[in-house]
Amino acid sequence: MPLTTTSETQRIQTLDILRGFALLGILLINILGFGLASSSYTYAAPTITGTGDLIAWVLVDLGFEGSMRGLFSILFGAGVLLFLDREASGKERAHFKRNAWLLVFGLVNGYLLLWSGDILLTYAFAGFILFFFRNLSTKALVRWSVSLFLLLTLYNGLLHGGLHLLRSAHVETEALIAEGKEPSAQQKEMANEWQIFKADYQPSPESLAAELDARGESYSTAFSWNLNHNTAVIAETVPTFLLPDAFVMMLIGMALYRLGVLQGQRSVQAYRNMAIGGFTLGLLINAYEISTALGAPGDLLAGFSQLQPTYHLGRLSVSIGWIGLVVLAIKTGWLASALAAVGRMALTNYLMQSVVCLFIFTGAGLGLVGELARYQLYVVVLLIWVFQLWFSPWWLKRYQFGPIEWAWRGLTYGQRPRFKR
Repeated sequence: MPLTTTSETQRIQTLDILRGFALLGILLINILGFGLASSSYTYAAPTITGTGDLIAWVLVDLGFEGSMRGLFSILFGAGVLLFLDREASGKERAHFKRNAWLLVFGLVNGYLLLWSGDILLTYAFAGFILFFFRNLSTKALVRWSVSLFLLLTLYNGLLHGGLHLLRSAHVETEALIAEGKEPSAQQKEMANEWQIFKADYQPSPESLAAELDARGESYSTAFSWNLNHNTAVIAETVPTFLLPDAFVMMLIGMALYRLGVLQGQRSVQAYRNMAIGGFTLGLLINAYEISTALGAPGDLLAGFSQLQPTYHLGRLSVSIGWIGLVVLAIKTGWLASALAAVGRMALTNYLMQSVVCLFIFTGAGLGLVGELARYQLYVVVLLIWVFQLWFSPWWLKRYQFGPIEWAWRGLTYGQRPRFKR
């Protein structure tokens, strides 16, 4: 059969609703990068100045940080299988074209829309690799998922331990210099590595002020600052953190898709167990990490949740909990079709969030970066949610696809699909 776009009757509503939920949920995290200094993801202390900020940080870190990105990645992995499982000629070539154009969208989002937290480029790279796992059996996908997840957790543990060693070397070096002694070459090198790491993730007040000034002054100054920052993210953070993180979660998504979990094919009891078990384990782990950070305010390693040895287990567990809860809500009729519409237009809505925040926070518009408190940013999130939950169904009543989805399909298939209804 020739490869064509998926019709509305072929869509799996459960996947669309889960994708819409994840798309809206991920803004709870992304808004920090839009509205605050870029280091606010990993070093929250300077942005917590009152009770409202503290409550916002605790609640978001507890139930959404990492888990929404994990859920989004799980669904992307399922989407890759959904695309490649079709009985159609040319799907392999189309898969690579599809991801190549996703990479282009990611570069536009990262550089022109000034969103250095873009995930599309990472997903495109991961999508290229996932192609070689497409024909694995369900058991093989489960084995690969478990094995690579354990390796990812081990990697976090080793990285966390290594950073503690670097910090200790820095402290020892400073003490030796104060005593008039000469540190060893190894101590100097390790101390320098710690200073580089700290400058990136726990910047000085002067560095924070310079960033906010550049991003809020004009589009030109924001573009110049973001050009260097986004390039560093692509060169350093994507291959060492974001790509392994996304790829493992996507493999888990492929396994869950093969098992029928993401399509809502399991029993109500199975989803209830996922929700209870996932949230119980995940929230306990996340609460432990939060308490560790609260017990050592200002300590970069204590507050850097993404580097904790327990981080991936906590976030995956909460992601599983959300899948169980959302599918339970679908099965009992509690979720509206508006969320499915948001999911069907996920790429459009994702880029729309970047455009809206570009004009709210950068010098291209109001220049409010750094002007709102952490808790006040969630008023912006709520307004964007309300708009996208209204706009997505409104648009899909008139058009077959979201505008970016329509363009993406046309570029992938080499022909323009029907747009208007």
